[in-house]
Amino acid sequence: MSRRTVIQKRPIPADPVHNSRLVTMMARRIMSSGKKSLAYRIIYDAFQLIQERTGNDPLETFETAVRNATPLVEVKARRVGGATYQVPMEVRSDRGTALALRWLSQFSRQRPGRTMAGKLANELMDAANETGNAIRKREETHRMAEANKAFAHYRY
Repeated sequence: MSRRTVIQKRPIPADPVHNSRLVTMMARRIMSSGKKSLAYRIIYDAFQLIQERTGNDPLETFETAVRNATPLVEVKARRVGGATYQVPMEVRSDRGTALALRWLSQFSRQRPGRTMAGKLANELMDAANETGNAIRKREETHRMAEANKAFAHYRY
């Protein structure tokens, strides 16, 4: 990583159907082997399942799920005098969103079920209702930060 220049963040385009940047970010997390159209189809099928099961707006449910899964603090390893401390740090908003999307896609892949769209829909509905593995991971991250609060003065 260069120490001299600050790397410019690339603009993320909005998805073609819902005109949402968050959906594009999720498609990029779900995509494997460069098959973005398949990733979009999985997301849109999951949205249709959410619409059928709950009757709510699926985009709203998705945004609520991402908001609920976003961590506020995390721990980072910091070496001080030969010892490694887990130092709690606040999470920037873009990193928090990236972590939430990563956890949602990761835990939806691990769920039992037939199709990826069904698994993703279940994980999103669970996260929107403050349950599910992504929420459990966020709570675990917050607990780790709370337990290591004594090392907060080692922030860099």
